[in-house]
Amino acid sequence: MRPTLRQMEYIVTIHQLGSFGLAAETLHVSQPSLSNQVAAVETDLGVRLFDRGRAGARTTARGLEFVTRARRILSEVEALRGSMLSDLPFGGRLRLGVLPSIGPYLLPQAMKALHAAEPNLRVIVREENTLSLDEGIRNGRFDAIISTPEDHPNTFQHHLFVEPLWVAVAQDHPLAGRSQVVAADLAGQRLLTLDTGHRLARIVYGIAGASGAMVSNDYEGTSLDSIVLMAATGAGIGILPDLFTRRQGIHRNEVRVMPLAIPGADRTISILVPNDNPEHFSGALATILRRAAEALELEVNAAERAR
Repeated sequence: MRPTLRQMEYIVTIHQLGSFGLAAETLHVSQPSLSNQVAAVETDLGVRLFDRGRAGARTTARGLEFVTRARRILSEVEALRGSMLSDLPFGGRLRLGVLPSIGPYLLPQAMKALHAAEPNLRVIVREENTLSLDEGIRNGRFDAIISTPEDHPNTFQHHLFVEPLWVAVAQDHPLAGRSQVVAADLAGQRLLTLDTGHRLARIVYGIAGASGAMVSNDYEGTSLDSIVLMAATGAGIGILPDLFTRRQGIHRNEVRVMPLAIPGADRTISILVPNDNPEHFSGALATILRRAAEALELEVNAAERAR
């Protein structure tokens, strides 16, 4: 026999209140019935969930693990129920995953417009790298993600914009006075990028191969700020996406930033939803995000803009 949802609720409530008696009162069941249900779960699983004493019920280590997982299950069941009863997009709760290099710059304006369109829609945003976003959209942790489309096959995709790349160099670097950087300028240079969990790293490896540069194996950045700091020390040339560079990089005194004028030195950004559940509102959400991208002077395809 597997623990039922009711049994999970009993055990979580006992843990919260620290007492079988108080839990029985709260749940409107008799204490013997509550104790029998807990005992049945303990027997079935072969573990002890509570130590009972004069001071009440103390949750054991295995009991804490059970409670943690049971809370997650009960929360998902409640979310499922709410989704089925709600007429709001995404069942009233949008769990949105986004690349850290996109979220802080694109989302503020977009979320304001989204709230105006759907004031009762609750949006939960998490910033994660490409690999984690892909895992999240596949296992149901996210309802939608904003990421690079080539990294998430078998998803329903709405193109948003194309984001060019820039370089960041120390103030005394030989390239610091250029108006832009071309492939020949990178020959023999050391490039700095994020760790390989990000699509940006793979783009930078492609740029290195095409220009005769090398990617630093001494350092993989955990954030774009860390890449700027490494570039400022002369450790190499940082490769940065456009949104971050125009919002932050150009204001950094320790580096000079310049556009990277190399074919393919850009990345495409899309909003993606599960292929087996292409939420009808995702198209409207994509339109809101494209308008925010246009306001930030990003390249939005004319055909997509018209949607």
